[in-house]
Amino acid sequence: LEYEEVLDALAALRDSGVVCGVSVSHPQRPSIRRAIEVARGGGPLFGSVQATFNLLDQSAAAELAAAHEAGMCVIVKEALANGRLTERAPDSDKLALLREEAAALGTGVDALALAWVISHPWVTVCLSGASTVEQLRSNADALRIAPLDPALHARLSAAVRQECDEYWEDRKALQWN
Repeated sequence: LEYEEVLDALAALRDSGVVCGVSVSHPQRPSIRRAIEVARGGGPLFGSVQATFNLLDQSAAAELAAAHEAGMCVIVKEALANGRLTERAPDSDKLALLREEAAALGTGVDALALAWVISHPWVTVCLSGASTVEQLRSNADALRIAPLDPALHARLSAAVRQECDEYWEDRKALQWN
C-alpha cells in the first residue's frame, strides 16, 4: 500500500477488468483504512479486503464496515481464530459460554462462532478453514442459525472479545507458528 509503482501496476490490471483485493494482517486497522483511500484514475483501486475478524479479535469491525460502505467486498479470514473458537480449544470460561449458547441452539461452537461473524451485514464472504468433510458440515450449520438474535450477538461480543494485541500474542504462541 506504500509503493506507488505497485499501486500503478494494480490500477492497470483493474482497468483491464481484474478485481484487485488486499489481504491484511496485524496491525490491520491502518492498512484497511489505507486500502479504502487508495484510488487511481478517479476510482477506488481495491474491490475487496480480506482481514482477520472473529469473536476474539473484533478490533477491525469499524474499518471493515467502512470498507463495505465504500463498495468493497469484505472477506473474513480466521473466523474460528485458528481453532481457538472450536471444540478443540483449551477449556476456558469463554469456551464454556460458547458451548452453553451453542447447545441451546442445537449446534456446535464452531457454527456459533461463524454465525456471529456472518451476522454482521457488511461481511460478504466468511472463510471457515474447514479441512475435513465433518468440519465443513459442522461449520455449515452457521447458515441455519444466522443471523443471531441481537441480544445473543451482543452478549457474545462482550463476553468473548479479547484485546487486539493479546489476540495476536496468543496467535504467535500457537504450535503451528
